[in-house]
Amino acid sequence: MSTPRTRPPAADRRTLIADTAIDLVAAAGLRGLTHRAVDGAAGLPAGSTSYYFRTRTALIAACYQRLAELDLGDVGDVGDLAGLGDAGRPGGGGPDAGGAAEGPPVSPAADRDTAAAALAGLLHRWLTAGRARQLARFELSLEAARNPDLEADFHRAGQGARARASGILAALGARRPEEAAELLVAWTDGLLYDRLAGALARSRPAPDLAELTSVTRRMLDAVLAHPA
Repeated sequence: MSTPRTRPPAADRRTLIADTAIDLVAAAGLRGLTHRAVDGAAGLPAGSTSYYFRTRTALIAACYQRLAELDLGDVGDVGDLAGLGDAGRPGGGGPDAGGAAEGPPVSPAADRDTAAAALAGLLHRWLTAGRARQLARFELSLEAARNPDLEADFHRAGQGARARASGILAALGARRPEEAAELLVAWTDGLLYDRLAGALARSRPAPDLAELTSVTRRMLDAVLAHPA
């Protein structure tokens, strides 16, 4: 007798649906995002997506939440790779901990070098293997600008990664880490958009890790410069 197939937990189905929806938006834009299309692309029975997310607005909000989860993990990885440990994580050495990271003193230049290399590696991944996710993120952000029902979801989704970036920058010595994080996020978003969808995106050479490392080091130096 064959073993009956177990139904995936609801949380797993929600994640599968959100991931599939993000992929569809990256491939075909928002015009390609329908409940039926997600069901088909995810290999789910008809009606599954509408069962978990009754409206298109709810489905897009789920995409925001999933993108936020992925971005939060990626930004945390930058802190880990930079040797900053739990900076920006709850209980870590960033603003959530209410103070500077503990540990032996490290050269600020070395900190910035390793942080720049880690951030450059992330940007390189987002411009290559993770290109589809970034395209979907830009597409979905425009929908929030047009739809008031999505504005709060989009705003809330963006706060976690910014808070974690603020923690990393605090560990690097930023006097105003929240302001520094806002600048860094704006600059990295601008760089990503320019390389992925800007007027010269198709004619630019493939992303170069050394060039991105140089750019990210200059960005870090700028956001960490002490304000007058």
